[in-house]
Amino acid sequence: MVDHGGVVHRHELTDQEWELLAPLIPRVSTGRPRVEDRRVINGMVYKIRTGISWRDLPERYGPWKTVYTRFVRYALDGIFTRALHQASLRLPPPARRRPEGRPAAFRRAQPRGSPTAHH
Repeated sequence: MVDHGGVVHRHELTDQEWELLAPLIPRVSTGRPRVEDRRVINGMVYKIRTGISWRDLPERYGPWKTVYTRFVRYALDGIFTRALHQASLRLPPPARRRPEGRPAAFRRAQPRGSPTAHH
């Protein structure tokens, strides 16, 4: 877990989200000290949620180039696709739909003067 003095920043993963994602992250040894995975993933989340450029990523997430390189590698390796699949398996089944299709609150009334409008 990333420790920022006990504060979880707004754009960072919760412990529950991290527990879902952590097993999917490959453990690759490059010979040099590795920036903590959760810290890097939080940098990716921060970048996506805020829309900043990679170079403007706050230093608390590690070197921007490390975050960017892992983002590209994880995307190409299908890590994010697998994570979304895992998350979807944990969702409750979809709510029952009304026979008419959409719930009543979302059905649009026919515009006046349309061929199917009742006069």
